[in-house]
Amino acid sequence: MRRFWFKLWLSWAVRLSIESLLYAFILAFLLCSAIYFSKGMPPLQKEFLFALGTIFQFSFMIFWSITLLVSLFRGLKYLFNRCYEGYALKLLTCKGDEVIETIGYGDLTPLFRKWMMSMILSLLTLMILSFIVSYFLLSFYNWYNIYVMYIFILISGGITLPLMGHRCKGVKLYVC
Repeated sequence: MRRFWFKLWLSWAVRLSIESLLYAFILAFLLCSAIYFSKGMPPLQKEFLFALGTIFQFSFMIFWSITLLVSLFRGLKYLFNRCYEGYALKLLTCKGDEVIETIGYGDLTPLFRKWMMSMILSLLTLMILSFIVSYFLLSFYNWYNIYVMYIFILISGGITLPLMGHRCKGVKLYVC
């Protein structure tokens, strides 16, 4: 059973990482390209390339935050009806009597709200514990950035995916 949850989490984490980073890269590149074209396509000198690089880095972090939320919602759809280690998560109808074979994004909205709240609580707990450890034991606390937050999101996903399978009545674990 642990191998099932690990493989489910790993596939979710890889999909989340690739999708959110790729979309953020594309959006930041499009923004830099739009700025470059709006300035009349000046020659690419060091100063201009440095400015575009700075804009790219800044906008990448902002776009990554946005695409991460979108990828969290979209990635939830791909957790279901996939067989790992002989088990599969199935999403049930609202009445809880029938398995949904073709899952739409509208079917995921109530589940996503519950799962997101458990992710937020898990993230909060991880952040408080890491702050306490880093402040009192390691004597520093200026480590927080978007990359650390992303690691916390991946860890809390590993914590909340099994909880979602056990606590949500619309999600059941089946042998496949």
